[in-house]
Amino acid sequence: MGVRKRERAEQIKDAKKNLAFAKLNNCPTSPRKMRLVADLVRGQKVEKALAILKFSQKEAAGRLEKLLLSAIANWQAKNEDASLEDADLIVQEIKVDGGSMLKRLRTAPQGRAHRIRKRSNHVTIVLGANNNTQS
Repeated sequence: MGVRKRERAEQIKDAKKNLAFAKLNNCPTSPRKMRLVADLVRGQKVEKALAILKFSQKEAAGRLEKLLLSAIANWQAKNEDASLEDADLIVQEIKVDGGSMLKRLRTAPQGRAHRIRKRSNHVTIVLGANNNTQS
């Protein structure tokens, strides 16, 4: 049992060697708005994804651009000898999950109050090498 577990752990470790992760927690944007921008760059090459985020009008695009640059820096720290241009990196996975909610009250007519939910989200980006070299 121990040998199989160790071999499987080594396989997983080798598979993750070519990946780079970056995570942004408690970003003060609603998950729905962030997913609109995340869907634009999912599966794109890194250079194209940076261009899309740079010229997007949405506020969430600036935060995602900074997170993507962080993931690129993490990949470069892991693979010091490889160059970014030769690696042909793509945004393999981008995941937007709901974060904590700030609950506030807004006054309403006739002595009532409405609850305002200020949403936040968690974003995870995984960069990986492009397996199929079709463009």
